[in-house]
Amino acid sequence: MKKIKKIKIRLNGKEKQISENSKILKLINDLKIPIKKVAIELNQEILDKKKLNNIKLKKNDKIEIVHFIGGG
Repeated sequence: MKKIKKIKIRLNGKEKQISENSKILKLINDLKIPIKKVAIELNQEILDKKKLNNIKLKKNDKIEIVHFIGGG
């Protein structure tokens, strides 16, 4: 059986281990984050949500997920 390699990323300031070659869309889905209600930043760049399935995460990537909160 082939061992899945893990890489470390930072998610909202906390270290997290994920499988090598994971895509950001899979991470968002695994975390059960409602994609329509968040902004996603990778290494200080806001991502286009249409391209999330094309972006592979790399070792030491920094991801910030910001929830939109309604109010007035």
